[in-house]
Amino acid sequence: MDAIDQRLLTQLQQDASLTNQALADTVGLSPSACLKRVKRLWSSGIIERQVVLVNPAAVGLCMHMVVEVTMERDRKDLYARFLKRATAIQEVKQCYQVTGEIDFVLIVEVPDMDAYDRFCDELLYADDNVRKFRTLISRDRKKFDTAIHLLR
Repeated sequence: MDAIDQRLLTQLQQDASLTNQALADTVGLSPSACLKRVKRLWSSGIIERQVVLVNPAAVGLCMHMVVEVTMERDRKDLYARFLKRATAIQEVKQCYQVTGEIDFVLIVEVPDMDAYDRFCDELLYADDNVRKFRTLISRDRKKFDTAIHLLR
């Protein structure tokens, strides 16, 4: 991946709806060269998917929570079981297995506390290997960025 590929990825992460012509103009390529490079980025797996970002508050998802989960037993099969369930639940927007005193960090979005209680019942209280969890409720999201920042 060269500097032009990095510029293409930066532009596409900011606005994936750019036409090929506009993208080519922005990075200084001919439209055909630009299209070839973008297709190569897709086929190589560097570009994984294209999505639309929805404003959560505009659709009623106004509570953002960071949930730290500590497991009872440190076993791969039990971790895999938890991960399978956690990643299948729509309220879980991000899931990280981490090192240190806690085992997982979940980023959760729900419309209200009742929905969060249902989420806890469905995932956290239902798993006999969850020893404890701690919920941090976001008062205000100050930054949200989905871009991968490439080395320059």
